[in-house]
Amino acid sequence: MATMKKVFHSDPGHGWLAVKLSELKMLGIETQISSYSYVKGKTVYLEEDCDAGLFIKAAKAKGFTVEVQSGKQRDRSPIRSFQSYKPEMV
Repeated sequence: MATMKKVFHSDPGHGWLAVKLSELKMLGIETQISSYSYVKGKTVYLEEDCDAGLFIKAAKAKGFTVEVQSGKQRDRSPIRSFQSYKPEMV
């Protein structure tokens, strides 16, 4: 079983799992991600309540183990100022 190492970023109000856009495409879930997630460059920051869980579930279904590491926690994450994810971006 292959392992995907991911970083979870958070602030006091919310958290996001950083994944590559190409991974969403590989898992076939790129059109299922909500606008509560954010994107910067080729990285998508999946909101913790639904989108991150969807990613982990899809990865496991494809035979991957997802290993999550905690990133730096901030008072207000800069992720909040990134562009909202839109399925038509892919």
